[in-house]
Amino acid sequence: MANQLNNIEELVDKDEKLIDIWGRRNPKFEKRYEESVIRVLSQYGKRANETTNDKGKIFGNGYEPYIIAFFIGLYENKRIPLSENTDDLKGFGYPLQYWGDFESRGLRKQYPALRSYIFIALVAKTDIDWIALDKGDIKVSTVVASLIETMEEYANYGFSFMEEKLKSDPGYFFSHRSFLDIFLQLTNKQANNYTEDEKPEEL
Repeated sequence: MANQLNNIEELVDKDEKLIDIWGRRNPKFEKRYEESVIRVLSQYGKRANETTNDKGKIFGNGYEPYIIAFFIGLYENKRIPLSENTDDLKGFGYPLQYWGDFESRGLRKQYPALRSYIFIALVAKTDIDWIALDKGDIKVSTVVASLIETMEEYANYGFSFMEEKLKSDPGYFFSHRSFLDIFLQLTNKQANNYTEDEKPEEL
């Protein structure tokens, strides 16, 4: 997997890697999820310890629920395009290259490697002609835009999933097993969907 990532990075040029260009981007989300999901689960838009209620939030940074939403969409393999109205969209104002670099409320360690996992997943799930990129037939900016679009659409599905969970049970995500249970369910669902030819070989 590491070799695959290195090869893709080298397609840009020797001084700048594709993952670094992608890392400067600030993916968007639909504003309607700001109140219904992001602020419910994180301290997004608030100073730490600003209110008593914020002390009970699961996440510190607003991009952390975004990461969860992305992986829900990825594991479900479901994408929802963002609204075409730019007034409906918003970014965190915090480029991807910094996501996970700071400890969250002193309780969560840094997790910068997660950015590489997200990037690799986007490369695998985005239809890009890497040979054309290598030849210069398509622009790097076009490739990065496609990767970001894939990320946004997976996260958009994830947010819709999380919103529905919160509507049916406002305390659902405040269980210490909630996210583990979701991903175990999605993983089991994926395994059950394999055909006989697709099933991984047992070790």
